[in-house]
Amino acid sequence: MKIINGKNAVLGRLASYVAKQALQGEEFVILNCGEVLVTGSRKNIQEHYKLKREKVGSGQKGPKISRSDFEIVKRAIRGMLPDHKQGRGRVAWKRIKCYNGVPKEFESKEKISSGKEKTGKFIYIKEIYGKWK
Repeated sequence: MKIINGKNAVLGRLASYVAKQALQGEEFVILNCGEVLVTGSRKNIQEHYKLKREKVGSGQKGPKISRSDFEIVKRAIRGMLPDHKQGRGRVAWKRIKCYNGVPKEFESKEKISSGKEKTGKFIYIKEIYGKWK
C-alpha cells in the first residue's frame, strides 16, 4: 500500500499516476486532498465547478457532483480509469482511498510527498467552492 501526501500536488498528474498504478495492482491512500492544486485561472476554475454543480436534474436524476474535497480528487481519478463500473476498472477503483486530513492510522506511517512549491496560476481544491458551499 502506498500512502501519498497530496499537499501541493497537481490534480491531473496525481490522478493519472494513481489510476495507472491502481490498474497494475497497487493500493493507494491519498491524504490532504484539500491541499491538492488545480492549475489555471482561479476565476475560470470556480466558474467551471459552479456550472457543473448547477447542472443537476430533478431530485431523482443525476449527475450528482460532490462538493467535498476528497470526492473531487476521487472523481478525477475515476475519470482516468477505463470503466469504473465493471471489469478491471472496478477492481482498481476499489483500491483507492482518499481523505481530507490525516487519519490516526496513517500518522506514523511513511508517506510519499508528491508535490513541490508551485508558482503561477492555481487554486487549492478546498477553495474551489468557497462562497457556494
